[in-house]
Amino acid sequence: MDNYKAIDIFSGCGGMTQGMRLAGFDVKIAVEIDENAAIAYKMNHPATRVLQRDICEVGSEEIRCLLDNERIELLAGCPPCQGFSSIRRLNRKRSIRDERNRLVLEYLRLVRELMPLTIMIENVPGLVNYYLFKRTVKELREIGYTLDVGVVDTKNYGVPQRRKRLVLVGSVLGEIKIAQPTYEKMTVRDAIGELGSIEEAIDPLHKITVNHTQRIRNMISMIPKNGGGRKDLPAEYQLNCHLKENTGFDDIYGRMKWDDCSPTITTGCLNPSKGRFLHPEKDRVITPREAALLQCFPIDYKFPLAVSKESLAWMIGEALPPKFSYVQCKNIKEHLDAYNGGQVYERKA
Repeated sequence: MDNYKAIDIFSGCGGMTQGMRLAGFDVKIAVEIDENAAIAYKMNHPATRVLQRDICEVGSEEIRCLLDNERIELLAGCPPCQGFSSIRRLNRKRSIRDERNRLVLEYLRLVRELMPLTIMIENVPGLVNYYLFKRTVKELREIGYTLDVGVVDTKNYGVPQRRKRLVLVGSVLGEIKIAQPTYEKMTVRDAIGELGSIEEAIDPLHKITVNHTQRIRNMISMIPKNGGGRKDLPAEYQLNCHLKENTGFDDIYGRMKWDDCSPTITTGCLNPSKGRFLHPEKDRVITPREAALLQCFPIDYKFPLAVSKESLAWMIGEALPPKFSYVQCKNIKEHLDAYNGGQVYERKA
């Protein structure tokens, strides 16, 4: 049958959509408020209608009109919940108050109004105990969705990166489960080992790097290759604030290991002072292309270049790894196939 129709809200630069498309979904509509992320999305997914607006201003009637009232088989989204990220909560027990934490209710609103056959939410693990997420789960069940909710690690799904994520999948057709791990092992070497030097690169995204002071360049050159960190540095290069116990800064100015997966690619991935983002061998931070490859974007995935490094890092670090999206969405597609694309459900309705 034809590809199932899907919507991607809080779509960012398109990581979720990339996996959805590979799994066989026709992503009809994406919603993203950030201008640069929306530009990146359009560069790679020109067939999708992008609504670059606040989700609170997007109504179900508008979506129905754009879809000519066709049924939606999957509504997927990654509602921003920055107050629950491990980085934002560093050295704090509780989440940080952030208005974006309430956007999960906008996802719930659209599910209530559109009633797609299947749904998926991906987010940071800290969201699982948030009262508004618990409310969302309760109300989704009340309106007829069978759900599975759990925290998984993308490294177990063929992603060369440790990245724990909260996943919710649901269906009105019957029981559905989060996709089982594939346990395909991918390493940093697998992802970026064949890239050439930045000096000889043709890809402009692989030529972008950070200009450090001479002192920082000297410090980076002294960090042992293939997994070394700031604790390996001489005393004169140790910062007093990092010498205290339990500061949460163990990984800053750390190198990745070739034959292991990378740490979580965050929105600070182009800044070595934000985590273990130094190249395993070269005396530099990873480039945006390397960060994107560690996130499992295709090597030809496009990003706008007339933006700051911070914006590039945000787009790449916020994205759902397409490989992980693919595995989860393939599982959802197989669930839909098992129910004949929801034809039985249509007759019951």
